[in-house]
Amino acid sequence: MIERDQASERGLADQRVQTTQRSQAKESRRQALLSSAATLFALNGFNRVSLEDLGAAAGVSGPAVYRHFAGKQAVLGALLLSVSQELLEGGRRVAADAGDPAAALARLVQFHVDFALSNPDVIRVQDRDFSNLSDNDQAEVRTLQRNYVELWVEVLQELHGDTDTAELRMRAHAAFGLINSTPHSVRSHGRRVAVKSARPLLESMALAALLVTASPVPGE
Repeated sequence: MIERDQASERGLADQRVQTTQRSQAKESRRQALLSSAATLFALNGFNRVSLEDLGAAAGVSGPAVYRHFAGKQAVLGALLLSVSQELLEGGRRVAADAGDPAAALARLVQFHVDFALSNPDVIRVQDRDFSNLSDNDQAEVRTLQRNYVELWVEVLQELHGDTDTAELRMRAHAAFGLINSTPHSVRSHGRRVAVKSARPLLESMALAALLVTASPVPGE
């Protein structure tokens, strides 16, 4: 009886291991498809990439993509939603771990620069193919991105206490525009600027834009 119970427990343990391995393999293929989608959509545009292209780039057949996504539009949605969620959650952790508002802002800038330098393809896809998302995914991505902006605004309010909230949002968007231009700004006359050179420059410029004191326009 004891031997049968032990054999049964071993069998259940083996099944759990196999289930875990299958789940890990499925998630690995899903991530490979998202990575391939970022590269192909950035290079060719959403409308010029087929499911067969995505599958081939990820090492599976075109029809196999349907095991992970309902279609090409769902791939785009998963790509931009996951990145927007990662930005928001990562930004919240960074801000929460900082000791004061100045440190929080500096770390948020570093965090966003790291994102931009690591995900230039995703930035291109967001800029060019956002309109190809479903209506529901567009609304969800916008909500996540608004919450990310408000996170920065909350930190900026600690440093610019008398500044209008609308101006703080403008500062945040201006900093994002500067940092997110990375896919273009790291190229100079056809040559790539080294990341180790681009990183401190982008961080310094973004932080300066966020902290600068506005001067009145002469003649006004």
